[in-house]
Amino acid sequence: MATKIDKEACRESYNMVRDDNTDVNWVVFKYDGSTIVPDSQGTSYDEFKLQCTNDRIVYGFHRIITGDAMSKRAKFALITWIGDEVTVLQRAKVSTDKSLVKEVVQNFAKEFVICDPHELAEDYIKQELEKTGGANYDAQLK
Repeated sequence: MATKIDKEACRESYNMVRDDNTDVNWVVFKYDGSTIVPDSQGTSYDEFKLQCTNDRIVYGFHRIITGDAMSKRAKFALITWIGDEVTVLQRAKVSTDKSLVKEVVQNFAKEFVICDPHELAEDYIKQELEKTGGANYDAQLK
């Protein structure tokens, strides 16, 4: 059966993460049968990592504040987590199903496809987002 996405519900969660007036800084989209729906959301990156279990495929949208002493800004990451126990058939669907997620999640600085829990480290994600551009005044202080 072809995968679908609940665009309205997913867009609402996506917009909540993008909204500077909310504390929510991540949302997870999951499969409910053959439909991708918003699952959970939160304010702590550690809570986000708990959603990335070995038996799941997770599409996460995350806001991380980057910058330096002179300039703080929000950067967004689209993180696709593929757990070790996910079947080969499910893994094969990820690339086509991710295109459905990208119909909703359209603005992000960097996309990650992660299968190794070590690559989920918040410092790694933040470091990669900082490389996506913008002024870095801290570099002048060194």
